[in-house]
Amino acid sequence: MALLLFFPILRRIGLGAVWALLAASALAQMPTPERQQALVRMVRQDCGSCHGLYLTGGLGPALTSEALADKPLDSMAATIYGGRPGTPMAPWKAMLSEQDALWIAQQLFAGFPEPTKDR
Repeated sequence: MALLLFFPILRRIGLGAVWALLAASALAQMPTPERQQALVRMVRQDCGSCHGLYLTGGLGPALTSEALADKPLDSMAATIYGGRPGTPMAPWKAMLSEQDALWIAQQLFAGFPEPTKDR
């Protein structure tokens, strides 16, 4: 937000466009396959504690691709990373990079991978 005060061009294009630019640059920095596996496990265990094991809802809303169909990707990534003040949705920025949050949001929109048994 402070950036918007100092850069008039950012004020004109808006925060949504800034997130879109960040999202585009983050695509070039996808998590490694090992990190992706850890993120899937984290979403199933940690996010699943509020959003349900199958992400169909619980304390938190459903995170299925159908439930998210009308939501903006950049907003979902921002919520994962920064949380939602005044709600139980905590920020995950202590455990995730912005690229991780974007990858998780993309997976949620595509239909999150089904849980698998650990070997």
